[in-house]
Amino acid sequence: MRAVTGQRYHSAHPFNLRMHAGELSQEELRRWVANRFYYQRNIPVKDALILAKLPSAGHRRQWIRRIHDHDGLRDGEGGIERWLRLGEAVGLERTGLLADEGVLPGVRFAVDAYVEFCRSRPVLDAVASSLTELSAPDLMVTRIDAFERHYGWIEPAGLAYFRGRVPQGRRDGIEALGWVVEWAATRAEQERAVAALSFKCDVLWALLDAVDRGGRA
Repeated sequence: MRAVTGQRYHSAHPFNLRMHAGELSQEELRRWVANRFYYQRNIPVKDALILAKLPSAGHRRQWIRRIHDHDGLRDGEGGIERWLRLGEAVGLERTGLLADEGVLPGVRFAVDAYVEFCRSRPVLDAVASSLTELSAPDLMVTRIDAFERHYGWIEPAGLAYFRGRVPQGRRDGIEALGWVVEWAATRAEQERAVAALSFKCDVLWALLDAVDRGGRA
């Protein structure tokens, strides 16, 4: 599972490489923030679908933290709120983000496919697909450094989402990996888990493909 994210995670996508090298224009960053928000706002939706499949109260108590992390426990809190503040820091209107303005068809298709995957597939597959979290913290550290180094026009407070995801991602990745290792008892189940994580990597890669093209054919 770690090898999948090591080889296929979207940290190696050309758009991310250009972002971290400081080569994106303000327009390109705004396009990424707006389109990535469509993914961000669907994270608690897919997590709620996974929550309903979990086999015990103990599993559900652990997993529900992910929904709290993104939705917050009250208005003005949580990862979605922090992403909205990132949008404002790059010059986007909150109302436009919430209305999905500028969301590209390829992004919508990829994200909706991931939500449907979590809705329709067994719990092993759905949880395994979340294991991009194994590589997310390192990407967040790289991204924070790149934004501070190259994009000084963005208010530092706008980077709060990235900072929060470093400890959350590490916790979530270790937790979910333990479950997948426990549940994937047969070779067929192990192969399904690997395929699910590969699919999730494809979703994130396809999202960036669409953003990088900017809607061009």
